[in-house]
Amino acid sequence: MLAYNADIQFPAASTIKVLILMSLYQAAERDPELLTRRVRLRADDMVGVTHFLVGARPGDAYSVRYLAEAMIVASDNTAANSLITLLGFSRIKASAYRAGLAHTQLKRHFLDYAAIVRHSENLTTPRDLGELLYAIERGSHEALRTVASPHSCRAMIDLMVRQEDRDKIARGLPRGVRIANKTGEVDFVRNDVAIVDPYGDEPYVLTVFTKQLSNYASGLGAIRAVARAVHGVVERGMDDC
Repeated sequence: MLAYNADIQFPAASTIKVLILMSLYQAAERDPELLTRRVRLRADDMVGVTHFLVGARPGDAYSVRYLAEAMIVASDNTAANSLITLLGFSRIKASAYRAGLAHTQLKRHFLDYAAIVRHSENLTTPRDLGELLYAIERGSHEALRTVASPHSCRAMIDLMVRQEDRDKIARGLPRGVRIANKTGEVDFVRNDVAIVDPYGDEPYVLTVFTKQLSNYASGLGAIRAVARAVHGVVERGMDDC
């Protein structure tokens, strides 16, 4: 494992949606009808929508599965807030604890400015989310129960493969290399976490976090440079085997 500042906490931004997704699939294993249940959007959870929820209004109902898709594929914050409300902060916190994410906290809904003023931040570390992605990949790849069943792990990867933001880690990798990732952006922060080549024989996990950025282009360039360098090391290591 290669690591640098792996245990420093960073603002998680939308990368923490992977934790929400894991908690959701754990709950769905106990309640098989959960993913098909329809939930109504609350006005308090609506903070702007992506193409998944264009035209949505408070009271409109969507399946939990569709909200999970919107949350991961397009990083829809209204969908994420609806799932947080459905699951509850305590359940998501318990999921993080059981997964060993000792330095990860989800304390507020997305774009909850009142909570931000109270310094209720959503935080994580590169190691925490790296280990979470590793557990999801291992569960799918080796057909083991890790943080969820193999079926649930594969379903989570299938969603992250479709994630639409390919401007960070993906831009640093050779053309055609598939990733399952989740990006995150808030003021002064650009993050990305990924399973590289998730369906291949030798997948690996890469998490890159930034904070206190004064130049977003430099932050994006750094993420791409790290991805490029790490992939080169991994490929050389494979060639030596």
